[in-house]
Amino acid sequence: QVTPVFKKHGAIEIVDCWGDDIPEGKHTSFPMAVKLKEDETVALSWIIWPDKATRDKGSKLAMEDPSLQNINTPFDLKRVVLGGFEKLDSK
Repeated sequence: QVTPVFKKHGAIEIVDCWGDDIPEGKHTSFPMAVKLKEDETVALSWIIWPDKATRDKGSKLAMEDPSLQNINTPFDLKRVVLGGFEKLDSK
C-alpha cells in the first residue's frame, strides 16, 4: 500500500524487513530505541531515492498523499524512527 505512493513520488526502491533476531543491548539497541514490548519485534525499512532533492520533495508529497492518511500498519507509528542518510559506499 505504501510502496506505490513513494514510487509515484520518485522513490527507486523500498525495502521492508521484519526482525527475526533482534538482540537487546546494554547501552543501545533497536529494542531500546523503539521501546519494544514483549510480544513485538522490530521492523526496518529504507527507501532508495535518486538524489536528495527528489527524496526531500518525494517524502513530503508521499506523507501528504490522501491514500496514506488512515493507513493500517502492523506497528505503532508513534515509535517510528526516521532519518535521511547520504550513501558513503556500495559494493
